[in-house]
Amino acid sequence: MTTPIIAGFYPDPTICRAGNAYYLANSSFEYAPGVPIHRSTDLVTWTPVGNALHRPSQLDVRIAPASTGVYAPTLRHHANKFWLVTTNVLEHHRGQLIVTADDPAGPWSDPVHVHGAIGIDPDLVWDDDGVCHLTWASNLPGIASMPIDPATGTALGPPRLLWQGTGLAHPEGPHLYRRDGWWYLVLAEGGTERGHTVTVARATSLAGPWEAAPTNPILTHRSTTHSVQNTGHADLVELADGSWAVVYLGVRPRGRTPMFHVNGRETFIAGVKWIDGWPVVDEERFSPAPPDHSFVDRFDAAELHHRWVSPNVFPDTFTRLERGRLVLTAPAEGDPKPVLSTRARDPEWTAEARLDMSAGVGRFLVRIDDSHWYGLTADAETVTAAVVIGPARTTVAQVPLRGRATLRISVREPVAVSPMPVHEPDLVELAVVADDGTPEVLGTFDGRYLSTEVAGGFTGRTFGVEPVAGEVAVHHISYRSLA
Repeated sequence: MTTPIIAGFYPDPTICRAGNAYYLANSSFEYAPGVPIHRSTDLVTWTPVGNALHRPSQLDVRIAPASTGVYAPTLRHHANKFWLVTTNVLEHHRGQLIVTADDPAGPWSDPVHVHGAIGIDPDLVWDDDGVCHLTWASNLPGIASMPIDPATGTALGPPRLLWQGTGLAHPEGPHLYRRDGWWYLVLAEGGTERGHTVTVARATSLAGPWEAAPTNPILTHRSTTHSVQNTGHADLVELADGSWAVVYLGVRPRGRTPMFHVNGRETFIAGVKWIDGWPVVDEERFSPAPPDHSFVDRFDAAELHHRWVSPNVFPDTFTRLERGRLVLTAPAEGDPKPVLSTRARDPEWTAEARLDMSAGVGRFLVRIDDSHWYGLTADAETVTAAVVIGPARTTVAQVPLRGRATLRISVREPVAVSPMPVHEPDLVELAVVADDGTPEVLGTFDGRYLSTEVAGGFTGRTFGVEPVAGEVAVHHISYRSLA
C-alpha cells in the first residue's frame, strides 16, 4: 500500500462503522477547529464532514505550542450515538475528554472529563454487560484501563494496568476489541518515527494475563525500503460483511538519507484476516486511487468551509465574510498569531491567493510552525519573499506590487541530474502573478527545511493567509494538485 486514503496532515486515525457507513477521525494538535472527521461507504473514498471540536467551549488551544493540543482520539458508535474521546494535553490535569453526537457531522456536545485518567491516547469500548471501559497510555506509566460512565466521566472502579507491550519504546495508542470470547489489545510501539510498529496481545478477561501475538509486530515497515514509513497507530474495524480492516498512519519520505516527509503523517488502510485467533494484516487488500484535492474557495457561502483551520484560535475569531470576500483582522499585540490555513495534500501542488491589502499587510505562506515557513508578504506597494528556518529569517526578494495582488506557492519534485538521489524532498517556489497571468518568480527553495525531520513535532505542512497588520481581504484561494 503506497496511496493514503486520507492524504496530508491527518495522523492517528481512528475508525468506526454505523450501519453501512464508516467514519474516521484524526488528531489535530494546536489547530482549531479540532479532530477532523471523514465519511465513507467503501473505505477507499472519503468525504470530510466536519470537525468534532468546533467551538471554544470544547477546545482551548490558545497557548498551545506547536505539536501540542489535541492528541490521538478514538471514535466509536454505540447505542445509536457517536462517542469521541481524546486528550487536550494543555488540560492534561482534567483527564481525558469525551464528546458525543447523533451525527458525526455535528453538532457535538460540550465535553465531559474523566478526572484522574492522566495520560494520552484514550480508547472507549463496551463489554458484554454494556459497561464502558476507558483505556489510555497512562503516566503511571503503562497502559491503564478502568470502567467509567461515559455520559458523566465518572470512574466506576480503580484503574488497572494492562499489557505493556513487547518492550519497545513508547507503548501507546491502545485500542481494545471484544471478539470470540477474547479481549484484544492493539498498541503502537517504537515511537511514531522510523521504528513505529503495531503489536497485539489477548486475554480472556481485562484482568489478564495477556498473551502476546507470536507474530508481533503485526505491522511495521521499519528497516525496509518501502516508500511508506513510520507505519503504526492502528485501529481495527469490523466491516458490514463480517470481514475486518485496519487504518494506520504512515509517511512518504523523499530525498536523500535520512529522507524527509513534508505533508505530515497520513492515513492508510489494509485488510485484516483472523488466523488461529490472531489478526494478520493484508496490506494489498485495498487499492485506493489518489483523489483530486483541488478546490477554489471564493468565500461566497454563508460560512467558512470546514477545511479552514488556524493554529491556536478559531478562524471565526479573526475573519468575517463580507460581500463575496473574506476579511482577516490582525491580532492585538500579545495575542496568538492567526493563520487561515488548510492542509497541503499532495507531493506536488500549486496554490494561489488573490488579496486586497489596501487596509493592511497580508502574508501568503506555507508552514510547519511559526519557526519554519516560506512566504510572500504584501502591502499596498510591495511584495517581499522570505524564508524562516528556526532562528534564521532571510528576505530573498522584494518587488513592486504594480497592481498585482495574486500570490502563488508551487511545490514540485526536483529533477535528478546525476545518478545519485537528489537531496531535496521537493522544491518550493514563491511567485507573484500579474493580471495577465504571467508569474514573476521571487525564489525557489529546498523543501527539506519545511519537513518534520528538520522542524520536529507531529504535524505537517499547511498553507494559507496570515493577517500581519490591519485588515486583509481575501477574494479567493485556489489549490490544484499537480500529480
